[in-house]
Amino acid sequence: MSEFAVSSIVCVCVLSGAVLGGLLRAVLPEHHMSEQSRQIVNVAIGLVATLAALVLGLLVASAKTSFDARNEEVKETGTKLILLDRVLRQYGPQTKELRSLLQVLTERRIEHRWKAVKASEEATTLRADASSSELIRAGLWKLASDTDAQRWLLARALTLTADIEQARWLLVEGEESSIPTVFLVILVFWLTAIFVALGLFAPRNATVYAVILVCGLSVSTAVLMILEMDQPFEGILQVPSAPLVSALEEMRR
Repeated sequence: MSEFAVSSIVCVCVLSGAVLGGLLRAVLPEHHMSEQSRQIVNVAIGLVATLAALVLGLLVASAKTSFDARNEEVKETGTKLILLDRVLRQYGPQTKELRSLLQVLTERRIEHRWKAVKASEEATTLRADASSSELIRAGLWKLASDTDAQRWLLARALTLTADIEQARWLLVEGEESSIPTVFLVILVFWLTAIFVALGLFAPRNATVYAVILVCGLSVSTAVLMILEMDQPFEGILQVPSAPLVSALEEMRR
């Protein structure tokens, strides 16, 4: 299910809670709407609202940390791709084919990661892309090192290749959502309970209805933002491909 679909469901749930509260107000006995009842409900809902706010804050912080980590991994990979290309260039003309292969693999990585791929083929494609660095390492082992400089450059190239390969597998293994579905369902239940209480005791006028609508939209967009950052290569909020594109342009010079 897409992030927009989930956030839309959240919005419908919380606003339906407000409507349910308004309907309950019309059928509950008068003594249920007394000032004492209102105070007890306000205390209880205040506790739930505090829990929901803490959970939302933690989810936003966790999703932002994950997003920033992915962004840094992409930047680091772009930097190491440039360094690997320069090391191969310094090694000598015998690395021309390896440099061409590195460019092709980088192009394929950008294509697979930031372009549309069928959902049924995504996992296979990503793993095939991640294992493609092994082709570079196999080519490096075949190089003949005649001087100390070449031996140092070869060791450096192997280290960079291993780092790039590790970073790529980290991205692959981080594909799954870090937000458990049950956790999200419980959060939506808390938010819906809060809106039921709002609808139960809220005065019936246009201003109150507008405020409740804005609150419902705000909550749903917060969930949307969390889900978008949790999947940093999909949707409207994505990790930019600029570091890898810049690395590819540098390789072609």
